[in-house]
Amino acid sequence: MAFEFTNSKGVKYYLHFKDVNLKGGRIQRIYFFARNVRDGSLDEVPEKFKVIETERTGMPILKKK
Repeated sequence: MAFEFTNSKGVKYYLHFKDVNLKGGRIQRIYFFARNVRDGSLDEVPEKFKVIETERTGMPILKKK
C-alpha cells in the first residue's frame, strides 16, 4: 500500500520514487508526490526524511530531518 498524505485542503497524495541518470553517469533517486498511485510507489517515508506541506499551494514535499 502506497504512503498516503492528506493535505489541509483534503487532497490525497501518494509518495513515489524514480531513479534518474545524471550527466556524469551517476544515478540519483528522486522522490515525488502524485494524486494517484503509479509505478514506483513507496509504502513509507524514507529514513532521514519527513513530510511537510507548502504553505502557498498545500503540496506535500519531503525534507531532510
